[in-house]
Amino acid sequence: MAIPFRFGAHRGWSHDEGHAGGAFHTFDALDLGFLGPRKVHVWVPRRPPPATGFRTIYVHDGNTAFWRGGVAHQTWDLASVLSRDGVEPRLVVALHPLRRDWEYTHVDWAPGRPHGGLAQYADWLAGRVKPWIDAHYPTDPRREATAVLGSSHGGLASFWTATRHPDDFGDAGCFSSSFFSGLDDLVTGWHSGIDLATAPLVRDVAPLLADPSRRPRLWLDWGLRRDGGEHNSIVEHLATLRGRELGELLQRRFGYVEGVDLHTVEHAEGGHDEASWGRRFGWWLDRTRGPA
Repeated sequence: MAIPFRFGAHRGWSHDEGHAGGAFHTFDALDLGFLGPRKVHVWVPRRPPPATGFRTIYVHDGNTAFWRGGVAHQTWDLASVLSRDGVEPRLVVALHPLRRDWEYTHVDWAPGRPHGGLAQYADWLAGRVKPWIDAHYPTDPRREATAVLGSSHGGLASFWTATRHPDDFGDAGCFSSSFFSGLDDLVTGWHSGIDLATAPLVRDVAPLLADPSRRPRLWLDWGLRRDGGEHNSIVEHLATLRGRELGELLQRRFGYVEGVDLHTVEHAEGGHDEASWGRRFGWWLDRTRGPA
């Protein structure tokens, strides 16, 4: 049963779908200014918060996080993972995109389609959404207790947000990320050979990445399946090449340490799809490389 409520001027409704780990608050049109109203789901754990508050995860593509949605009409099914025995209760904020290509990319790289609004989106997430959530839910607001997570363009958006707002987000989960945006050809799979170190995505935050006291902890992953159409044969292929490159660069040039502040994971059976990302979400929570 849905129960309506208000947080000031913002209307929401609570609904319990029987998951062992938590229930939901949904805002159908949460309007915090700047980018316009959108649907937002908040996963609220059943257990009481610790004294410091819940650790919080901000998830892009919130329309696929808990239920089927998006272009492929698939889901990560995060509620099932968050309800497993032994999983630490986390508050999860799942945000629906309004203009996904524009909000989740930092360069205008596809003629005829709007891209390049990620800087504004990240500013909105750090400057409007996080403060509002911290004010209305029992969160631990510290950077080290706050993560941003997404896949594909959402993985790119997670890396960008955490490296441009490191005082707000100390952890980024980057699943099958579009680090190739603006560099490689998404139609043919052609790899330009341009070094990520010289691209704005990395170049502009090089001092931060070299500072262990301020840089975010990073999770980079990709899948090795190449069947099932262009999403695996092209998109996941490029995500793999650029993910490997970034992982090596972070260690070689910036001093990241695998297993400490960096985790890179190749999923042999993984593809560019929500089922693969949902499986790896459990690994991300535990910081493991997969099943023992």
